[in-house]
Amino acid sequence: MPDLIERMWSDGEVEVLARAVIRAPSVHGSQPWSLNLPERRAELSERTDLGLPEGVLCGRDRLFSCGAALANLILGVRVLGWETDVRVPAGEAPLVAVVSAAGRGAPLDGELHAYTAISRRRSHRLPFASIPVAPSTLESVIGHLPPGVACRVVRAGETGILAALLEKASVTDRDDWGADGLARSGYGDARPPWAGLVRRTIVLPDARTLAHRPPVETIVIFCTEHDDRVRQVRAGAAMQRSWLTAVDRGLAASVLTRPLHEEPVRDRLTAELSLPGIPQLVMRLGYPAGI
Repeated sequence: MPDLIERMWSDGEVEVLARAVIRAPSVHGSQPWSLNLPERRAELSERTDLGLPEGVLCGRDRLFSCGAALANLILGVRVLGWETDVRVPAGEAPLVAVVSAAGRGAPLDGELHAYTAISRRRSHRLPFASIPVAPSTLESVIGHLPPGVACRVVRAGETGILAALLEKASVTDRDDWGADGLARSGYGDARPPWAGLVRRTIVLPDARTLAHRPPVETIVIFCTEHDDRVRQVRAGAAMQRSWLTAVDRGLAASVLTRPLHEEPVRDRLTAELSLPGIPQLVMRLGYPAGI
């Protein structure tokens, strides 16, 4: 019996893992995943049966969401004092990832800090303070990328290119990740930090306004070497881990995915910004105004 108990998650461990996963960001708050906890494994699967009044969820967004949940799940296993063996299988839908407890191991300080940031992470839809993000802080935020994921910082002279492409891609679509934030930073109505859907009545500034806005925020683009299921999951995981580190450093963030659904937009962005791979997500970072 002791051996059997040791091979199973305790009730307390199950609660920790479930709470970590349920607090992951997901498009429209849909939480398009399921979690199974057999023995000392955690199996995360994609749910494709979820729909919204606005229409069926994009498969890319489901996988980004599952990747964010995976990042939280890994942190949950680590803070419970287990080493992790993570497998993201290719072509085994609906299975997204399997995280196995691979022996005892104390979590690192960075993992503990990221885990505590899970409950404080929110999509930032308001202006940023006029405080630049130090290069050392930015490096710590984007320094936990899984294999196959790269992060490109958008330079000051490139924001006009990015803004024009986003405008052309009709960024008026709703996006639960705070995606509209890049186009609305400094604009729009004040909303509570837990707000989900973006109102269709929001009027976006044009590309010229975006291009000449004072650089009070940092914009990064998460890219992958290939555009497949595994890389999209990894991109979502990288985004979430970076977001949690940003929160721990006192930063706020929001993420944009919707315009990048369009292959021509991804191709043009890759070419015009000389990206190190296929653009999957755009994140804006900065210090929230009023701190």
